[in-house]
Amino acid sequence: MNFKLKNILQNAVYSALYVALCYVFQPISFAAIQVRIAESLCILPIFDDMAIISVTIGCFLSNLLFSGIIDAIFGTLATFIGLLCIKFIKVDNFFLKMLPTILSNAIIIPFVLRFAFGETMSLWLLALSIAAGEIIAIYVLGYILYKVLSKNYKNIFQ
Repeated sequence: MNFKLKNILQNAVYSALYVALCYVFQPISFAAIQVRIAESLCILPIFDDMAIISVTIGCFLSNLLFSGIIDAIFGTLATFIGLLCIKFIKVDNFFLKMLPTILSNAIIIPFVLRFAFGETMSLWLLALSIAAGEIIAIYVLGYILYKVLSKNYKNIFQ
C-alpha cells in the first residue's frame, strides 16, 4: 500500500477512535467532573507527528457532535495546544512531555464550562476537576497505551 495512503488511513482511524471513545463514554466525557477516556490518545504524537492533526480533528468532531460549537472551538483549542507542545518539548520523560496537555485543558475548559454551559462551580474547582480527569486519562490510561505502543508501534503501524 502507498505510504501516504496508509498514513492517511492510520490517522483517520485515530480521529474515528477519538470520536468513538467519546460516544461510548459520553456520560463521563462532557461535564464539570469528567474523565474523557479519548484524551488518552493524546500520547499518539509521541509516535507520529500527524497524530496532532488527527486527534485534534477527533476532538473537534466529538465536541461538535456531543457538546456544541463553543466546546468545539475552545475545547479543541485546549487539546490542540497540548498536542502541539508534545512536538516541541524535547524531553524523554513521558510525564513532563504530557503535562502541557493536562494544563491547557485545566486552564481553558473551566471557562468553557462556566460561560458556555453555565456551570456554577468555582473556576478553581473546575480547573482541579478537569486536571484530575486529564491526569487519569493521560497519566494512567495514556501511559499504559504509551508503554504498549513503545514496544509495538512499528510492528502495529509500519
